Amino acid sequence: MVIDLRPLYGERAKLGELSAYVAKAVALAGDGNEVVLTGQAPVWLYLKIAHALHGKARKLIYSSPVSGEVVIFDHDPH
Repeated sequence: MVIDLRPLYGERAKLGELSAYVAKAVALAGDGNEVVLTGQAPVWLYLKIAHALHGKARKLIYSSPVSGEVVIFDHDPH
């Protein structure tokens, strides 16, 4: 499952809407999936969503054109 964070917040991310962004991302991620976070977004949004997905996603990856894919956590027993 790839989640592009940019469409979650529209024109400008607002801290006051943080819980709504997190809820959208958690719903998109589902339970036990491999999730890739990508897209233009403030670092605070990436951090909060990554924290919210811990325990829900089996594996979380950050992907950007600069860094490529970076594994944030991997709870796959295989």
